[in-house]
Amino acid sequence: MYTETERCVRAVRSKDARFDGWFFTAVLTTRIYCRPSCPVVPPKPENMTFHPSAAACQQAGFRACKRCRPDTSPGSPEWNQRADLVARAMRLIADGVVDREGVPGLAARLGYSTRQIERQLLAELGAGPLALARAQRAQTARILIETTALPMADIAFASGFSAIRTFNDTVREVFALAPSDLRARAPRSAPGDTRGVLSLRLPFRAPLNPDNLFGHLAATAVPGVEEWRDGAYRRTLRLPYGHGIVALTPRPDHIACRLTLSDLRDLTVAISRCRRMLDLDADPVAIDDQLRTDPLLAPLVDKAPGRRVPRTVDEAEFAVRAVLGQQVSTAAARTHAGRLVTAHGEPVDDPEGGLTHLFPTSEALAAVDPDSLAMPRTRRATFTTLVSQLADGSLQLGVESDWSQTRARLLGLPGFGPWTVDVIAMRSLGDPDAFLPTDLGIRRAAQELGLPSTPAALTARAAAWRPWRAYAVQYLWATDSHPINFIPA
Repeated sequence: MYTETERCVRAVRSKDARFDGWFFTAVLTTRIYCRPSCPVVPPKPENMTFHPSAAACQQAGFRACKRCRPDTSPGSPEWNQRADLVARAMRLIADGVVDREGVPGLAARLGYSTRQIERQLLAELGAGPLALARAQRAQTARILIETTALPMADIAFASGFSAIRTFNDTVREVFALAPSDLRARAPRSAPGDTRGVLSLRLPFRAPLNPDNLFGHLAATAVPGVEEWRDGAYRRTLRLPYGHGIVALTPRPDHIACRLTLSDLRDLTVAISRCRRMLDLDADPVAIDDQLRTDPLLAPLVDKAPGRRVPRTVDEAEFAVRAVLGQQVSTAAARTHAGRLVTAHGEPVDDPEGGLTHLFPTSEALAAVDPDSLAMPRTRRATFTTLVSQLADGSLQLGVESDWSQTRARLLGLPGFGPWTVDVIAMRSLGDPDAFLPTDLGIRRAAQELGLPSTPAALTARAAAWRPWRAYAVQYLWATDSHPINFIPA
């Protein structure tokens, strides 16, 4: 979009927050870059240039606006609705792969050469993987500077910088302020916790309907790993350098996020995974406008716009839980998962109580005696095949997964039918066009609304909803009184 100058100018003049994260406005006269919704008086069109990423603005010599704080914009929806090389690379960069493994590690995960990846990212985003990771490190540093009382040296290494001097230079270059000045400008009410507890605000594009999002997560919560408490969804996180506990509370204009981390180097990854789980980078206006074109879906969208797809913080974990949930009730699936967690999960300390374990790793589950699993023999074979392939690496599930290839691989496993594969594609892989025409709840909703209720006919009707059929699933499920559709009282 950043190449469409006239459209970008209109968005800036209207201060349209919907476009935050889609592009950034760089002002030639002030050398500042802003989000489209910046509240200041818009500059003259001839003084504006547009860039696809904050990293591209920084590479061009612009610094972040102190008023609108463009580094806190929601992420571009492009990376969650696409499965091409650039989108997969961006999801991996957000997950901290470049900081941990370097550009060669990023290339190895994607199966391309470093030159190909750098060329494609530069062509589409105006910055290579190192520059994109640097911009992300700067944002992480700002969060830690403003929300903790940690020494600057600790913040530098926790943010992913290899040297304190590089940290200081980057913060000054990006924000036009020294790290100590950034801290001095932070609100006095900001918590000064040094024990790895951080309170953050996760932005999103309005509207956001939290009912099915948090209702689904709460209703399917695995005991010991997840819980709903005091208006917040809480769960344990397995992270690259340690573990964490997150509490997410829906607010009218943001998601309140409280993170407890055993290692602050995991901050960027934890934020990225929580945003992905809550689908916060979606563009609800575009999605709902497309679904409204069907006259039978339009009333559902108008009644409660902004539904998101509840996803996951761990793709392999969700695949295991999908198998445990085959042909059983939500309560039974939670019971099965809870038993595995108690027996094979890694214990963690929760200062607030309630959460006791990390979900078991694939390696731990692959070592489970199949005869100890309280499930039919065929599903037991499905479970053991899945966890063994996840454990030995022959099946990869992650943000870098190619959706079509992974679907084909899953369909080749015993016991994996279209419903299981599509629910994994929707909630684990993040495919926004995944559809469940054989789901009983979908067929029941379709019949009540006057939509075709047979899988083939419903799939044909749903072609008009593409590429947002996963969101149509949320609206159809919401016609039921199942607990997944309601935030607990």
